[in-house]
Amino acid sequence: MKNTEELTKRLGVDIDTGTLRLALTHRSYAYEKGGIPTNERLEFLGDSVLGLAVTDALYRDNPGLSEGELAKRRSAVVSTKALAGVARTLDLGSYVLLGQGEKLTNGRDKASILADTMEAVIGAAYLSHGIETARAMVMRLIGPLLRDSAVLGEGTDWKTRIQETAAGRRLGLIDYRVDGTGPDHARTFTARLVIGGIEYGSGHGPSKKEAEQAAAAASWALLTEGAGSFPGTGDPAHDAAGGS
Repeated sequence: MKNTEELTKRLGVDIDTGTLRLALTHRSYAYEKGGIPTNERLEFLGDSVLGLAVTDALYRDNPGLSEGELAKRRSAVVSTKALAGVARTLDLGSYVLLGQGEKLTNGRDKASILADTMEAVIGAAYLSHGIETARAMVMRLIGPLLRDSAVLGEGTDWKTRIQETAAGRRLGLIDYRVDGTGPDHARTFTARLVIGGIEYGSGHGPSKKEAEQAAAAASWALLTEGAGSFPGTGDPAHDAAGGS
């Protein structure tokens, strides 16, 4: 395993070697080594520590926000995308123990692997030093995301917003048209949102779900700009006429 001294400096926590190695052991590596323990139990533990730290900070710092809004912000900050971003700033991927198959498919930069390993490292910090040290590490590394408007925006369920708006304005049937390109291990998807036969925004992502969310987010801007005008019509009264 790569020397972890630099990693522990970046984490700001001195995790004992055995526990840290376990936190960095992906199941693909464990399988190739005859079924040694993986980081999945530590990931489970770290997920809870992360959730507690983030929830506590959100609750204390935002007395005016509703439960629903707090939940959306928490979801955004602890999302796979957000955690993978933090992991990349730590160069965590270069320390993860991976099987040959994952190495060949760029596993060191896969968002799911990075996010899971980040949670496992949090779990390792908790085991080594307890809740307060682990909480402090979470707030130092992940806390800044609580004030990042771009990250917080990821917590918005754009597909649900589109569905509610389209129904309220009687815009017609919602259809996400998705195409995928590239090899199976590294496919990229493009989604186009069509409502009532009118094409709105498009988006890209590593999965169909993420591409559809991106298309919905792009379409939301088109639906709300101009106080109700729609692509292809320029008519604010389009909804009142049922689209005709």
